[in-house]
Amino acid sequence: MFDELSDKLGNVFAKLRGKGVLTESDIKEGLREVRRVLLEADVNFSLTREFLERVEKKAVGVLQLKQVRPEQQLVKIVHDELTSMLGERREGLKVSTVPPTIVMMVGLQGSGKTTTAAKLARRLKLDNKSTRLVAADVYRPAAIDQLETLGKQLDVPVYSDRSTQDVVKIAKAGIEQGVRNRDRVVIVDTAGRLQIDADLMDELKRLKAAIKPDEIMLVVDGMTGQEAVKIAQGFDEALNITGVTLTKLDGDARGGAALSIYGVTKKPIKYIGVGEKVDALEEFHPERMAGRILQMGDIVSLVEKAQESFDHVEAKKLEKKVRKEGMDLEDFLSAMRQMQKMGPMENLLKLVPGVNTKALKDAKMDPKRLKHVEAIVLSMTKAERKKPELLNGSRRARIAKGSGRPVSEVNRLMDQFKQMQKMMKKMGGAAGGGKPGRMGFPQMPGMFGPR
Repeated sequence: MFDELSDKLGNVFAKLRGKGVLTESDIKEGLREVRRVLLEADVNFSLTREFLERVEKKAVGVLQLKQVRPEQQLVKIVHDELTSMLGERREGLKVSTVPPTIVMMVGLQGSGKTTTAAKLARRLKLDNKSTRLVAADVYRPAAIDQLETLGKQLDVPVYSDRSTQDVVKIAKAGIEQGVRNRDRVVIVDTAGRLQIDADLMDELKRLKAAIKPDEIMLVVDGMTGQEAVKIAQGFDEALNITGVTLTKLDGDARGGAALSIYGVTKKPIKYIGVGEKVDALEEFHPERMAGRILQMGDIVSLVEKAQESFDHVEAKKLEKKVRKEGMDLEDFLSAMRQMQKMGPMENLLKLVPGVNTKALKDAKMDPKRLKHVEAIVLSMTKAERKKPELLNGSRRARIAKGSGRPVSEVNRLMDQFKQMQKMMKKMGGAAGGGKPGRMGFPQMPGMFGPR
């Protein structure tokens, strides 16, 4: 997400830093480069022009500021204007004063609407808001099956009625069931089409008038670029949408849709889909996203991800045990599994300030690497995990055979584990189970080592 845009903007500001002293012509040349980068990222032309006019106007006084390096001030101005372009501030779901809050999901076929409805239900359930899904996509039977399967997986109730194609009747009955069960939120998944047409919009207008939703959430495929912006305009004109969820952003390195939708429609992006799994839905924070694009990091999102993923009871037990007795390979395995819940390491490191996305790509972190380490540790006996000093040559050969990894990899893991133990002794068993690794993130043995 945004990798291409982030790398190119990074190169522009690196050139400015390399000049040492900036002139007005340097800044103008830099902004011309920024313009090219934004247009290549498929950002709306008019928005790009207005964005650069605002940046240039604010940058006029930059050269007179002696206490701040001009290129740093320019980055700050670009960050603020990117934040403004993305929506200025986080906007959550509109909540009804009288439950349940009704969320009407709309969008074209293939945008990920049904999956997004389930992902949103999961997020709300984690926030202790009892949620019900209503399957009102009557023209695609697979959509009802899909929603029921996802509901079962998430333990979220799903209302469906295959005996009728009256979407208003289905939605009303689902909401009534939600009222009877005192649900806090009811999410209505509506039908999509391959393109915007009069029949689709007429049906959605009738449904909106009948159920009076608190939130009309448009789901659009972020990979379609400016087409996503046109779709958002069409739905907004017909329904007056209240928010947007952009899906498939994990596959969009340019990010033109995200940078254009708010500017064109003035409707906030509320969530972004960053993967196919049910937990791959993130709240959208304009300021944090601007920081990510400019490689300034997003520590707040990293901490939130850790809080959501970690088993806090297990983490406290581990910390207490490590402080008292030191770390063994059982503890290491437990800590590693906690970290795996947070997602791919490459994605996490992008949230750390100062991390160069191009350098991460060059590092070629193999996602299978942690699985290999886990296989090695699991091939040990419990006694060997408790007392790693027992691992002589023959035992290591047996472990290598059992895990399907070469002996050299087992040896390297053990060498790195010993280094970690030494570090922890010096720190007196610091909380979190290890000394911060490169870029301030806890380093796990074998994570960055050569294969």
